[in-house]
Amino acid sequence: MTHAIGGCLCGALRYEVEGSPDWVTICFCRFCQRATGSHQMTEPIFLIDRFHVTSGKPRVYTHISGGSGREVYVHFCDTCGTKTHLTFDRWPDRLGVYAGTFDDPGWFELSPETAKFIFLDEAPRGTLVPPGYKTYGQHAATADGTPLDPMILSEVRHVGRD
Repeated sequence: MTHAIGGCLCGALRYEVEGSPDWVTICFCRFCQRATGSHQMTEPIFLIDRFHVTSGKPRVYTHISGGSGREVYVHFCDTCGTKTHLTFDRWPDRLGVYAGTFDDPGWFELSPETAKFIFLDEAPRGTLVPPGYKTYGQHAATADGTPLDPMILSEVRHVGRD
């Protein structure tokens, strides 16, 4: 079974996760941009019972999602402030990990079969999206959870705000 470990910048908060992600979301919403300090967040999603904090105790910031209107819980180190993972009012059995906090942030597969790109309408100008992946202008589902149809690009495309 796959096993991955990670933690915060100072090392006070450590975690482990069992198995491969159920899927990976690459998100360009303003929340993810601000939360990461980057133009996107890469977020592998797991069943919550496969994630375990092994040292430290995260603090939690509750944020109301601009996309769904539901609560998102940002878990972070009380010492250095590193955000390690997210839990969701909308999906109480799921957890998302800030991929950059894994000791090996590239350990999981990123492919058209495992990943999707969301909130491309908010991506910075010039963002490149590879062909074959499921893409969405906003969320991949409506507020009530109904899945939306993706657009799948046949070639690399520049997207983003003008």
